[in-house]
Amino acid sequence: MVQNKVNAESTSPAAAVDIEDEVLYLAKRHRVSPAIVREIIRRAGSSERGAVEREIQKGKARR
Repeated sequence: MVQNKVNAESTSPAAAVDIEDEVLYLAKRHRVSPAIVREIIRRAGSSERGAVEREIQKGKARR
């Protein structure tokens, strides 16, 4: 299996901190693990809050 590697220079350290803050906020708000939020962001390919929240709700509806 070939893994795609993101160029480390393409994301600034400030953006990485913002994304991590967003992950922690969403995890606490929806009572899920931060790892789950990171996985949803990775699969969706977007860290947009609305898109991630929709995916979290879809996952909760499956339970």
